[in-house]
Amino acid sequence: MPQHAPELPAYMSREVVEARRFYLGLQRRRADEPCVVAGGWERSAPDYRIERGGFRYCTLEFVARGRGTLRIRGRNHALARGSVFTYGPGVAHAITPDPAEPLSKYFVNFAGPGAEAAMRASGVALGTCQTVTAADEVQAAFEQLLFAGRRGTRTAARIAALQGRILMLLVSEVRQPGTARANHALHSFLRCQRHLEDNFLRLQTAEELAAACHVAPAYLSRLFVRFAGQPPYRLLMRLKMHHAAGLLDGGQSLVREVADRLGLDAFQFSRAFKRVHGLSPQAFVQSRHSAGA
Repeated sequence: MPQHAPELPAYMSREVVEARRFYLGLQRRRADEPCVVAGGWERSAPDYRIERGGFRYCTLEFVARGRGTLRIRGRNHALARGSVFTYGPGVAHAITPDPAEPLSKYFVNFAGPGAEAAMRASGVALGTCQTVTAADEVQAAFEQLLFAGRRGTRTAARIAALQGRILMLLVSEVRQPGTARANHALHSFLRCQRHLEDNFLRLQTAEELAAACHVAPAYLSRLFVRFAGQPPYRLLMRLKMHHAAGLLDGGQSLVREVADRLGLDAFQFSRAFKRVHGLSPQAFVQSRHSAGA
């Protein structure tokens, strides 16, 4: 039987234009097991600003979109997609979004004697700011956590605690490497990834992306396989197909029109769409119509 979720506490920011959040409160747990108290996603308003001398819970935040600045333990960090930062008791911090690109970010609050140790063991000790190389995976993990926390069932808190540990392990696995050489490669990858995400509609090949980013095609391929787990062309097509799904889901465009807009012939479009979404564009449209009916 679903249970009523407690009201959101006062510490959650109200300077947001949109949010999906949950609050579970302090749950019974093993002494060494951190529990998830709250979590969610929020998009900052123009007047959003957080400035605290510390926070009662060990907190992990992930930037999904937008830009801003984090000041933590006396150091400034630029925030952008893929930024992961932590704070908690005794960790002073200030978060300021860029008004031109407001922050869209996820957060999770941990409590319990083992919370700080678990975060430290995962390479995300309190008061740190890092970059992850697989932002899509981290965002998906946060969405799973959000789903678990909002279930409102008897086991929601336990599922959220397990999902929180999975999230910490994932961040540990995909966080920015530490050597200077690895950091240089990561910087190159992030620069190319940003260009791809901003220009995927007009790009047709990985070679065009390499030329625009002034890197060799072979090096570009190695960067994406290393940091994104897939070749650049596959990611390019994935971005195009997600965009195509949005156009088809809106019901304002025909399959042929979407294919033409993406610069693909009907066969290429159908094959790429099915590879990404698991069904053909025609079947996708039919399924959406059936769901709407």
